[in-house]
Amino acid sequence: MLSYRHAFHAGNHADVLKHLILVQLTRYLGQKDKPFWYVDTHAGAGTYALDSPQALKLGEFGDGIGRLWSLKAIPPAVADYLAVVRAANTDGRLKNYPGSPCIAQAILRVDDRLRLFERHSRDVLHLRQTMAGDKRTMIEESDGFAALKALLPPPTRRALVLIDPAYEEKTDYDRVLKTLKEGLQRFPTGVFMLWYPQLTRLEAQDLSTRLSRICTGNWLQAGLRVRTPSADGFGMHGSNVLIINPPWTLAATLRECLPFLVHTLAVDAGAGFTLTDESS
Repeated sequence: MLSYRHAFHAGNHADVLKHLILVQLTRYLGQKDKPFWYVDTHAGAGTYALDSPQALKLGEFGDGIGRLWSLKAIPPAVADYLAVVRAANTDGRLKNYPGSPCIAQAILRVDDRLRLFERHSRDVLHLRQTMAGDKRTMIEESDGFAALKALLPPPTRRALVLIDPAYEEKTDYDRVLKTLKEGLQRFPTGVFMLWYPQLTRLEAQDLSTRLSRICTGNWLQAGLRVRTPSADGFGMHGSNVLIINPPWTLAATLRECLPFLVHTLAVDAGAGFTLTDESS
């Protein structure tokens, strides 16, 4: 069990990779006049206080967004991501971290729509409070894995679907594969974004191989590792983001950003990155 309740990990290295890519995808989809949907199967609480007991318990944001916060010479895509996070901290001090729904909300246009799913009741309550008043947004307290199928394809025929479970249970790995496969069958032209952790446990290591069997056509995968895997197998040493039907510009953007992130976020000499581009 990973037990990845996000309040304990908000703003860490995995969030930096995931949300940098999320900003790029939403920006790209917004270039066309036709509206699109943002669908989040595991939306979480929406925003996270970095001075909360949960965030301070592990302090992971210090080696994630904290290392980027004061830097000036950074790649444009990193600067774009940082600008979205800075907008959630209007006094210039890093106190709040916006989750995926809030990052998408900041970028989506008036005619775009957000469909958010979260099954943890406390997180749903916080999410509703955070997103209150946004008529573009619909929130359901439900299992996003099960709910996604009924949404696809969306009326706009344009959507970004983020599948980002906590991997609290071993079954999450199987459900990710099933959900993604069914989603592609129903909506093959959609942009799908899947996050998953780099762990020493077998389920995590096998997921990349299993995903490669269902990914056909255009796809791209980025991986960021910040440290050497621990000898006892404890903890997450990196994460991967798989994008199906990515923008043609994304690979070049990541080739610029990933070496910078390795240099900036590395904990030890085991840090590195991978980039597999099958989108050409």
